[in-house]
Amino acid sequence: MAQRLRETVALVTGASSGIGEATALQLAADGATVAIAARREDRLDELARKIRDAGAHALVVVADVSDREQAAGCVETTVGELGRLDIVVNNAGQMLLGPVAEQPAEEIDRMLALNLQGLIHVSQAALPHLRSAAQDPPRRVADLVNVSSVAGRRANAGAAVYNATKHGVGAFSEALRQEVTREHVRVSLVEPGAVATELLSHNRPEIQEASARRLGDLDPLRAQDVADAISFVVTRPRHVAVNEVLVRPTEQQQ
Repeated sequence: MAQRLRETVALVTGASSGIGEATALQLAADGATVAIAARREDRLDELARKIRDAGAHALVVVADVSDREQAAGCVETTVGELGRLDIVVNNAGQMLLGPVAEQPAEEIDRMLALNLQGLIHVSQAALPHLRSAAQDPPRRVADLVNVSSVAGRRANAGAAVYNATKHGVGAFSEALRQEVTREHVRVSLVEPGAVATELLSHNRPEIQEASARRLGDLDPLRAQDVADAISFVVTRPRHVAVNEVLVRPTEQQQ
């Protein structure tokens, strides 16, 4: 797939670590110019150096996409600096677990604002530009990829709010797909199972310990595995839309 994305521009949110970082590197290797967005500027600067050292181009955009104005600004900065927008990967999110009765309000608010509202804010701001790119060379198709989770397919005790946000991402993605697919804007949902990233480390210590016991010696996905799936989705021919990808570790049962 090398250079299949030449002359395109991709925006990846949540790019400072994990799946977002791996996806930005992969899309750059595929030939895209990549705008990398997140809150942690130092991490973004390091990632931009990696992309540039590999001979590709990167734009650092510091933003918290849970804020509507910053989400819109993230998109407009990308288009203003790079001239177009062909691919958006909505990856920014947090997984804060725990029983509903005990979950701090700030954790609930943060997940709703980032996992769901932030994704919607970015999507809304990006749509005019994706529609425009879908009419123009080099591909005459555009892609919006929303990173969800296995948690968007099934509900589990101890993850109610996270489940709610990811089920919401799935519903939003399918409804939006129906609205724009005839314009050759492809909307895709990527749902990873357990992935070896820092996602769990943002939880309270007791939640981290419980999660580690639950996962046991499971061999998880790597971030690159998910990046490979996203790369596959966005490099399909114009007449092919891969709307949903569920990818689990081989040993994961649920």
